[in-house]
Amino acid sequence: MQPLYTTMKVNNEIELCEVSDLECKQQIERLLLKNRISYYIRWPKSSFFGRKKDSCIICINDNVRDEAESIVRAVCDEKGYNVRFILKKSQNNYL
Repeated sequence: MQPLYTTMKVNNEIELCEVSDLECKQQIERLLLKNRISYYIRWPKSSFFGRKKDSCIICINDNVRDEAESIVRAVCDEKGYNVRFILKKSQNNYL
């Protein structure tokens, strides 16, 4: 008999994109919530040489990658925001 928890896929978060504009971040957050897509925002630590104070990384579950990517691309095309897509596995520092 195998426990139910061992069959679940966990730690499958990806870094969707990096956003520097706070208005763009709010717009993306609203649309992700409206489409019932779970996300979290990671604020990278600033280093001495790379100081991006307002940039954040939006992370999502890999299972909704295509839907979230199309939502963010639609917002960027419509409003003209500059967003850098990362689309790689998130580095979990809490494990």
